[in-house]
Amino acid sequence: MKLQSATAKQDLQVRLRRIEGQARGVQRMLDEDRECREIVQQLTAVRAAVQNATAVFMRAYAKECLLESGDLSDLERSDLVDELMTLLVKTT
Repeated sequence: MKLQSATAKQDLQVRLRRIEGQARGVQRMLDEDRECREIVQQLTAVRAAVQNATAVFMRAYAKECLLESGDLSDLERSDLVDELMTLLVKTT
């Protein structure tokens, strides 16, 4: 299944662009020989941003694939929940 919500896609794209900018910022910090504490702080911010983007995506995925897919059987829904949980465990 694909993510259909234009709002969710747009939100995720904005978040990913911000993360991309943060990652470039870390690269610049390394090039500029910035203090380790500053770099760790920025890397922590990148990690938090990725975790938040993951949560936004997973929420949209769960809503679209589990709640709004009326044509799925109970077994198929159960399989989707298992798949979602497997994905979540891999990301944490």
